[in-house]
Amino acid sequence: MALRLVSDFDLRKDVLPWLRAQRATSAAAGAGGGGPGVLENNYESLRILNVERNGNIIYTYKDKKGNVFFGLYDCQTRQNEHLYTFEKDLHVVSCSVNSERTLLAVSLVHSTKEGRKNELQPGSKCLTLLVEIHPVNNVKVLKAVDSYIWVQFLYPNVESHPLPENHLLLISEEKYIEKFHIQAIQEDGNRVVIKDSGHLPRERVAEEFVWAQWDMSEQRLYYIDLKKSRSILKCIQFSANEKFNLMFEAPLDITLSDSGFKLVNFGCDDLQDQENLSKHLTLCVFTNHTGSLCVCYGPKFDSWEKITYSVFYFHKGHSKTFTVALGSVDSQLTKGLTFLNLDYYVAVYLPGHFFHLLNIQHPDLICHSLFLTGNSEVVDMLPHSPLQSLSGSLVLDWCSGKLYRALLNQSYLLQFLWNTPLDCEKMAVLHCVLSCGGDPRVLEAKIIQWISENISACHSFDLIQEFIIASSYWSICPETSNMDKLLPYSSVLTWKTEIPGITLVTEEIALPFMKVHSFKGYWEKLNSNLEYVKYSKPHLHYNNSMVRREWHSLISEEKAGRRRSMVYVRNILDNAAKVISNLGARNLEPRLTHLFQEEDIHQRLLMGLMVSELKDHLLRHLQGVEKKKIEQMVLDYVSKLSGRASAAEFTVFHIMTRILEATKSLFLPLPPGFHTLHTILGVHCLPLHNLLRYIDSGVLLLTETAVTRLMKDLDNTEKNERLKFSIIVRLPPLIGEKICRLWDHPMSSNIISRNHVKRLLQDYKGKPPSSVIDKSSFSVEFLPLNYFIEILTDIESSHQALYTFEGHDNVDAKFVEEAALKHTMMLLGL
Repeated sequence: MALRLVSDFDLRKDVLPWLRAQRATSAAAGAGGGGPGVLENNYESLRILNVERNGNIIYTYKDKKGNVFFGLYDCQTRQNEHLYTFEKDLHVVSCSVNSERTLLAVSLVHSTKEGRKNELQPGSKCLTLLVEIHPVNNVKVLKAVDSYIWVQFLYPNVESHPLPENHLLLISEEKYIEKFHIQAIQEDGNRVVIKDSGHLPRERVAEEFVWAQWDMSEQRLYYIDLKKSRSILKCIQFSANEKFNLMFEAPLDITLSDSGFKLVNFGCDDLQDQENLSKHLTLCVFTNHTGSLCVCYGPKFDSWEKITYSVFYFHKGHSKTFTVALGSVDSQLTKGLTFLNLDYYVAVYLPGHFFHLLNIQHPDLICHSLFLTGNSEVVDMLPHSPLQSLSGSLVLDWCSGKLYRALLNQSYLLQFLWNTPLDCEKMAVLHCVLSCGGDPRVLEAKIIQWISENISACHSFDLIQEFIIASSYWSICPETSNMDKLLPYSSVLTWKTEIPGITLVTEEIALPFMKVHSFKGYWEKLNSNLEYVKYSKPHLHYNNSMVRREWHSLISEEKAGRRRSMVYVRNILDNAAKVISNLGARNLEPRLTHLFQEEDIHQRLLMGLMVSELKDHLLRHLQGVEKKKIEQMVLDYVSKLSGRASAAEFTVFHIMTRILEATKSLFLPLPPGFHTLHTILGVHCLPLHNLLRYIDSGVLLLTETAVTRLMKDLDNTEKNERLKFSIIVRLPPLIGEKICRLWDHPMSSNIISRNHVKRLLQDYKGKPPSSVIDKSSFSVEFLPLNYFIEILTDIESSHQALYTFEGHDNVDAKFVEEAALKHTMMLLGL
């Protein structure tokens, strides 16, 4: 399935065996009650109450007498601990334990249906207690009211030493939130008691709210209040210094009733009917480490034929409202929408109907998000029980008592990539797979194999272009904040094709108004995202237009015989050398030299220019990052773009041709040796007339290394002679003559001779030979040839220093004579 749910905790596997063992121990000792051993067989009462910030899980169960027991499962040690027992038949509304496990806060109501008042406190419906449990001692009544109360201890991120005070939130059904300050002291050794329990300081945190959500990992409280019928989302950050700050206010264009009341992630809320969730709205806030802020909203269902939900991308400054056609529904929907936080994605699904994987980093184009309808096995394989998304990737299934970590299933998505026929799904899944991480060499080899077999099956975008850009993005951006706003994410800038089964409306929204002026961590990243939305018009994503202009300018100047300053060119080539060196450093395999390192100078200029321009771009816009770190990021990124790929990428000639087309369109440098290998593969794959057409059109580039290898490796059959000659005549003169010397053939001798004669005669003034011709020095008596050779000999002897050049010291008039005779005899058929 597209989602992989990794079990972190299971009540039946992690708690029940311990409870049975405790029961057996109590029975053997003849215990009558008061401990966990009296659970008997009343296992159906076992349920999760809360998950604390440190991952510890609080659960409850009842014995046959109705006594309520509280237990804790330590996620680190994987051990269970009995916390406290109420010897009353009560129903638990909410429960929380402090980080030191010395205080237990619990909210209770009477469990009978007759509506009797709580026996512990006459005249009240709900009783909120604070219990000393190290050891079990006093019980302090915090609230005794007719409205429900939820409790939550704050967990400051302090590892070195516990704080002198504990802080407890009380959330009232009467729409206010209080914070209690509780001092705990040690008496008589390790006994922990509440200091001055009769006068616990408290303060109001929020009031008149209609919805609230707790983020246990980040210790944040989100809540919505109504001002003039307008929904305002607010966030309070609790910190280790006992303070809390209102961080932002943001208007929300949603309809909420001031008579309603909804809590999210304040423990297990079984007061609502879990089997009738479709009657209630769904609203939750998701964040991640990149500074994203998403509000997901699903209103009450008003139709069984379609469903609407909205996502407010506050970090991007817009919202998207999606409408999904459900088709015919046999019975009314009893399951609600499920929203799950998957880091770079948010999953939205309705069991049995659809699954929508929303890209929250780059939500602009719908093709970067994956939408699957009910006729897909992916949708059928999703859990049908209601899931609650906790902080991060934690997901809780209250009904089964299981805690999961929700992850994207990379192996399944790769399989899905092979099978899907839709271009929009190929685009979305490609990015999903790359976002999952893992060994990039193994992953990219699999994607390249898929591309090689599906290159012609994608019509809406270029698979190779998208893979190059996407894989480079995902190799750099997750490691560095703000880079996602500066580097290109996709080769596709617009998408007009409709996605079957879903429509959307995009609207600009008001940005959150930050209420503080000093930011750290997540808040610094969120503020940076908001500043980017405010002031970055047009977008700051890097593109190669400047590199393209400068590269063409350098090539034109070279052809015209002009050249920039040597310092400028040397700096560019030094940049390219750093990239090639970085390629070697990034290679995890045993030390290998790059194939055909002596690549053409034009590719090195392109590589060096890209390093220079990208570095300048990042230095302008990436604030607070050291110059050396930026330089290394640039080298890593360009290395990724032009890095030596796996052998699978070079197995099919037409794939390399498509890669060449893709990089030309994007104006990206190619790996060292790409043209050489491409040409050699072309020789093996193409008939001669097609090969020459590829060369003449510039698709295949005749590098010196490629031609040298061909001259040495191919024998002199008639077919290979035609190939070699056709290639030589297309080479620049100096390289052509150098290559000819590697081919022991009359044709190459003829070419060398012609070039030698041309050089000797270019300054010849028509003077007669300085000596009488000696016929004995010639192999044949053929006066025109003899006279011509004598002229060449005379020029050679008088201008020897002028015409000596490297690699041609044994080319002389004698060599010309022999070549001329061989050529003549060949023409005469002798």
